[in-house]
Amino acid sequence: MFIETDVTPNPATLKFLPGREVLGQGSADFDSADAAAASPLAEALFALPGVVRVFLGADFVSVTRDEGTEWTSLKPQVLGAIMEHYLSGRPVMAGAQAEVDEDVDPADREIADQIKELLDMRVRPAVAGDGGDIVFRGFRDGIVSLHMQGACSGCPSSTATLKMGIENLLKHYVPEVKSVRQVMA
Repeated sequence: MFIETDVTPNPATLKFLPGREVLGQGSADFDSADAAAASPLAEALFALPGVVRVFLGADFVSVTRDEGTEWTSLKPQVLGAIMEHYLSGRPVMAGAQAEVDEDVDPADREIADQIKELLDMRVRPAVAGDGGDIVFRGFRDGIVSLHMQGACSGCPSSTATLKMGIENLLKHYVPEVKSVRQVMA
């Protein structure tokens, strides 16, 4: 099994591409070992010293290290854990993923659907390329609420991406959008 490794804009996060499906659809973001109980793969990665976040995408795994850990020692351990997981035949997720709650005024449902379509078609593929994901959380009073996951969570450039890139794109295509804000979980 050959696993590609790719850098992300977040220096604390590396993206691992196992050459096969990870989640297929959707994503899962784990910010602690306790949260990782839903995923045998994430649990195995959190068992490694220095791992502080695991993000599972359609066909990649992003791993974030703590400040005191160097990639030179952690990267081979992550590669080994991913390879061992796939060779074991265990599932990536142990159960069904929870649905994301959205805060949308029923009168704005059509606008929210336009925003989600733009995010799915134009933003999420680019963000996934950097080892992360962006989740729509709501639209009220012209304000779009988004949650950054994976390599994007805590990335130094995520605020600029959110404000200058995503906000400008949404304002251009959906005039009802006044601003975009990041929300946690």
